[in-house]
Amino acid sequence: MLFLLTTELRAQTSRDSERSKSSSEAKFSQSKKGAKQVFRKQEDQALKDYEALMKQNKKKYKKQAKEMEKPQYSDPSYFGHKRPPKKRPVGKRKMCKECGIKH
Repeated sequence: MLFLLTTELRAQTSRDSERSKSSSEAKFSQSKKGAKQVFRKQEDQALKDYEALMKQNKKKYKKQAKEMEKPQYSDPSYFGHKRPPKKRPVGKRKMCKECGIKH
């Protein structure tokens, strides 16, 4: 009989278990919301960094395209030379070190 009384005293009522569940659920939902906010802030920051990087890349590629319009790169007579090679007479032509062609 003593055993039954001690188990009754230690047993939870259904109301106690409902209270503990609701408070734990509330804590979980709050921590989940906080984690979402932190994740969204990190995601927003990463997006801003990506956009800044794309702007830099756009500027870099535009500059490269402008550089490639120079005759050194677009004119085939330059063929690896900074300035067009001299056209010497047939007997005086030398082998070019840069392109391997006689000029």
